[in-house]
Amino acid sequence: MESRAVRSYKLRGRRITEGQQEAWDRLWPIFGIENSDQKINLAELFPDSKRVIMEIGFGMGEATAQIAAADPTTGYLAVEVHRPGIGKLLLRIEEGELKNLRTIEGDAFEVFEQMIVDSSLDGVHLFFPDPWPKARHFKRRIVNQEFIASVATKLKPGAFFHIATDWHPYAQWIAEEFTKQSFFTGGEVERPDWRPLTRFEDQGINKDHPVADFRFIKK
Repeated sequence: MESRAVRSYKLRGRRITEGQQEAWDRLWPIFGIENSDQKINLAELFPDSKRVIMEIGFGMGEATAQIAAADPTTGYLAVEVHRPGIGKLLLRIEEGELKNLRTIEGDAFEVFEQMIVDSSLDGVHLFFPDPWPKARHFKRRIVNQEFIASVATKLKPGAFFHIATDWHPYAQWIAEEFTKQSFFTGGEVERPDWRPLTRFEDQGINKDHPVADFRFIKK
């Protein structure tokens, strides 16, 4: 698969702390999944899980680890492009003895295309994606028609796509993008109890950034 010309993320500095690098070297072979063109057998990866959910762009993995710890019967596949965050999540997996959480380093579009079987996921989480607030960067926003179609292809019928953002103009964008598609029903919902309040979200709330949650169900 050719790399996309327009990315939905900016590769920040890949500087990794000594602890994160140590975690990577020691724990990646156990909890990491190499990015490849081979489809993942989710039943083998999570043999004790009743369902499998993918999280896209987990940052430092704070909420990801909390959600996985609170829901041990669900397998979580966490995708991120920034290695320092992956190193931190690997430490959280070890510290929490989480057997239901694995991570992939890579672009979500490419992971979907190359590694995920169609109609195999029970849900997708997208929490606080980069809002790309400047108009000239709107083309970089991950929520667009191509991405919505890609997610729909990998979800089972009746599966969900949950999005959260603390940037009101992006919330409006998300609502508008989903009015253009035919794969999902749903819309904005109350903040669910199962989604932890992270430090990042709390900082946004303190700056009077309203948080919007969206839940869409695949038809």
